[in-house]
Amino acid sequence: MSGGSRRGEISPLAPVLTDSVASMLTFLSPPWLDALDAAARRHDGSGAVSEAVSLTVEQEVTGPGGAVTFHVSFDQGQIRVNAGPATGTAIRFSSDRATAWALSTGERSAQRSFMAGELRVGGDLRGLLDQQEVLAALSDLFADVRGRTTFEPVPPALSADQAPDQPSDQP
Repeated sequence: MSGGSRRGEISPLAPVLTDSVASMLTFLSPPWLDALDAAARRHDGSGAVSEAVSLTVEQEVTGPGGAVTFHVSFDQGQIRVNAGPATGTAIRFSSDRATAWALSTGERSAQRSFMAGELRVGGDLRGLLDQQEVLAALSDLFADVRGRTTFEPVPPALSADQAPDQPSDQP
């Protein structure tokens, strides 16, 4: 056999492909939130997020299968990402799933989404303006996670290929 691999041989690319597929994260899934938190924990406290910053930002994303809510907390140089609503939230964002994805990938700006009515903002808006530098720093902080994230318009549990077979009207 020339020019190809023999049956039963493992391609030298197999570990690379397996590792990259295994490390992919589904947007808004619990493993995605865990990866965001791990990235936040690796933050060394330098740069825009100083020890003087105390801020909690909550995001609610609605869509098929219900809402996903998580929050990012900045407290004395430490950053954490946790599932669920936060107590004492200073700033709240709410959007549908497609808008949240477009915002997370940079496809759309928060300002444009807000002006179009696709992003709702609540809480201490003055605090939001005061902490723009902190929020901008999140882009770099979560770059690795963003690069490993895939978007599923419908949560896996509700996708068509996993739904129970529906009776067909056709013979």
